[in-house]
Amino acid sequence: MKQISGRLCRIKLALTCIFLASAGSIMAQQKQTLPVIQQVKFKKDTTSIISFGAKGDGVTLNTQSINKVIAAVSQKGGGVVLIPSGLWLTGPIELKSNVNLHLKRDAILQFTDDFNQYKLVEGNWEGQPAWRNQSPISGLNLENIAITGTGIIDGNGGAWRMVKKDKLTETQWKKLTSFGGLVSEDGKMWYPSEKTVKGSKTKNAGVIVAGKTAADYEDIKDFLRPNLLVLTNCKKILLEGVTFQNSAAWNLHPLLCQDLTLRNLQVKNPWFAQNGDGVDVESCKNVLIEGSTFDVGDDGICIKSGRDEAGRKRGVPTENVIIRNNVVYHAHGGFVIGSEMSGGAKNIWVYDCSFIGTDIGLRFKTTRGRGGIVENIYINNINMIDIPGEAILFDMYYAAVDPVPLAGEKRDAINTITVPVTEATPQFKNFYIKNVVANGADKAIFFRGLPEMNIKDIYLENVTIQAKKGIEIIEASGIFLKNVNVITEDTSTIVNIQNSSNINISNLTYPNNSQVLFNISGEKTKALKVSGTDVSKAKKTSAFSEEVNKSVLEISK
Repeated sequence: MKQISGRLCRIKLALTCIFLASAGSIMAQQKQTLPVIQQVKFKKDTTSIISFGAKGDGVTLNTQSINKVIAAVSQKGGGVVLIPSGLWLTGPIELKSNVNLHLKRDAILQFTDDFNQYKLVEGNWEGQPAWRNQSPISGLNLENIAITGTGIIDGNGGAWRMVKKDKLTETQWKKLTSFGGLVSEDGKMWYPSEKTVKGSKTKNAGVIVAGKTAADYEDIKDFLRPNLLVLTNCKKILLEGVTFQNSAAWNLHPLLCQDLTLRNLQVKNPWFAQNGDGVDVESCKNVLIEGSTFDVGDDGICIKSGRDEAGRKRGVPTENVIIRNNVVYHAHGGFVIGSEMSGGAKNIWVYDCSFIGTDIGLRFKTTRGRGGIVENIYINNINMIDIPGEAILFDMYYAAVDPVPLAGEKRDAINTITVPVTEATPQFKNFYIKNVVANGADKAIFFRGLPEMNIKDIYLENVTIQAKKGIEIIEASGIFLKNVNVITEDTSTIVNIQNSSNINISNLTYPNNSQVLFNISGEKTKALKVSGTDVSKAKKTSAFSEEVNKSVLEISK
């Protein structure tokens, strides 16, 4: 076991990021001092759960034994609670301060599929206060806590999840439905129980309403799936080495926490697991996520801060976050911010990460009603392969659907209207993205802001993306692209620009004999500057819609 006791360990590094700082090709060097994350320390005393009567036979329900030993160790000033070799079946576990829950390599901590073991509690779901089934592992108002080792924590999520038929093979679907449960009238969805069906049809299911108690939600209880681990308002946390897998909903959900370290974790869910996120860091401060691997059913590494009015009322951003040396396999997004970002997000560093087969690589999503400001995001050295959607995406029209449509799925086009700017208007600004390589994507780069609130001040430098389609910029201002190489299969149009301004493109590289280099539309489009780009490689440099004056495009050597 890695030694985590002793003196306070500080992580204090300096990362020098060189990014574009103004229009044109001017460069600026910004030295960003990374945040300091306070680390845990524990007494060396170790107590095995066996000493409190736990049995690793896969049959005995060890809930009371495990919780008793955690409480006892905490009351004595803390130490290590050991999960030794065995298959340990349990109900919900409640962590306590100054306790390190340590799993041996050949230990499996599996949570029961008996829903009666999980009481309804007041919690939080997708950024709003909500009734949920008690999480398999939880902690509230704690300090100096850890889960370490190299064992496995399994949430038994298959007992809880709805599953779409389109996400399974015919053989898998037949096997799933043979277990019982219910199939929807159109035959496209499997539900574990009638309560799950009813919950799926209930608007704002589980949202806390004044005057209602847990009993009022009993008829939809099975639908209110728990996140595997929820830590709320805790300080000094370490999750290290362990495998977290098979969650009913999100795997890891730190909420309103401070000084959080996630290191060398394996976080896994089936790819069809709805809401099966890897980690959702919500309204937390001073966070380090490093050396971990994610392979999940929804977003991989995600930053959140509350939803709509509830998030704005909380008013706590996620800030001072370091994300480095991680690998994300299947996920809806590799690194994600949103869509519940109503409290804001700022001062986040993401570097030296790889995304392999994620639906979208870098994914930044929000929608009207959220509010919140996302700013000062620094991203460097990202590698991607086999991205079914966009390699880099900014979208302010998030609609809570899978990022890549299923076969035969049809989606309505966006109805673009302008509405007044209010506190519910979200903002994305000041992103610095550098040194990105992607081999295989449907679209290289996509920006789509709101007409009343453009995506602003996004800097991309040294980016090479092989994709079917090129770059699309809609309702954006202050976009700076330098040394961007898009290698596209579809060469009909390389860059589409619509209702955008102050677009600066320097040293753009693209395939020879492309049909149109720049397709420009929208009456608000202006101040497009291109430099250092060989426009002669395209058969046609630019195409303009009727409402655009050709003078908006300025090309220089």
